[in-house]
Amino acid sequence: MIYVIATIELEPGSREQFLTAFHALVPLVHAEKGCLEYGPTIDVATGLEPQLPLRSDVVTVMEKWESIEALQAHLVAPHMDEYRTKVSDIVLGMQLQVVEPA
Repeated sequence: MIYVIATIELEPGSREQFLTAFHALVPLVHAEKGCLEYGPTIDVATGLEPQLPLRSDVVTVMEKWESIEALQAHLVAPHMDEYRTKVSDIVLGMQLQVVEPA
């Protein structure tokens, strides 16, 4: 099993537009073989001292996959290409962190 943390930086003010497109994608990804968890998250204020500053133009996607092979298949799924095209003009960048239980 692996976890993926995808941090997506957006054009200022476009987070709701991005989330609309992303929420339409979620059921298709959940139906993929090997997908255990997949969903968008946004920063929340907690008042905790070590928390990083809130990012209003970032969405963090939390994913859990059965294997790296399942993740690789996900990345080339046709619905992922369609989604990337829909959001390409509002996504400034993305970083992935892939981890496994220790």
